[in-house]
Amino acid sequence: MKVLVLGGGPDAEREISLKSAAGVAAALRTRHEVVEQTIGRIDLDELRAMPGDVVFPALHGFFGEGGPMQELLEADGRPYVGSGPQAARWCMDKIGTKLAALSLGVATAPACLFDPRDDAAPIDPPLVLKPTHDGSSVGLHMCEDQVSWVRGRDAARADVAANPYRSYMIERLVRGRELTVGLLGGPEGLRALPIIEIGPASGVYDYEAKYHRSDTRYTVGPELPAGVGERVSQAALQLGRHLGVRDLARVDFLLDSGGSAWVLEVNTMPGFTPTSLLPKAARAVGLSFEDLCAHLVELACARGR
Repeated sequence: MKVLVLGGGPDAEREISLKSAAGVAAALRTRHEVVEQTIGRIDLDELRAMPGDVVFPALHGFFGEGGPMQELLEADGRPYVGSGPQAARWCMDKIGTKLAALSLGVATAPACLFDPRDDAAPIDPPLVLKPTHDGSSVGLHMCEDQVSWVRGRDAARADVAANPYRSYMIERLVRGRELTVGLLGGPEGLRALPIIEIGPASGVYDYEAKYHRSDTRYTVGPELPAGVGERVSQAALQLGRHLGVRDLARVDFLLDSGGSAWVLEVNTMPGFTPTSLLPKAARAVGLSFEDLCAHLVELACARGR
């Protein structure tokens, strides 16, 4: 089988996508013929000209993960790894994800869209200011007080002025332990992988802590208060199924000091870098990185058949 692995994309997470695509391609070469293709913002004719029987879009960000690429893949007609266009759009929209969570009774922090024309925030600090349609903590501002709010607000204003398609949201800051639940597809649908706790050495789990520092701690199957692990895993599954996720996803939570878990977001194409969390969780259930990538390709092919 010839697998077309796409990496890059036009979004802020391009650097991480290139690393993910390189990892996926190397893993799949142990089982299949692989064609690696670095892309920007492509059209349908360009996609159709690329060889491959099945497509693995290792793309992160709005274009590659949030619906536009999935629409191209649907029109192309070849089987591909990951969620379809509707689920991709819903999960990329952090406000939409929050509304879905609330409809299911899954706790999520109050939030609203950021309007660059406003000097004040409708939520008092401490708060989080971040893009509505990006991941990897790109553009994340932790606003602990009025001074840091003004600094974050001005940075977001400048970003929106330079990139009018980008939007930001304001979210009440929840302090606590960061947990993530990987979701993996199979013959009977999605299942939850073991919970991973993320422990940055200092500060928050931002872009630097994720990809450029070696002192972040990852604990697979952390000790949690009674019943919390089951509730978090069930909430992740419930939300993933409600949003129509398929093949793979990762759902992020913050666990506060009172034992309440607050959902942050759903990622439909999590990273496949050496520090990425979904491969760590898969290894905990006996799936090597090579096994995981091959399994995802088989899911796509089975759906195509």
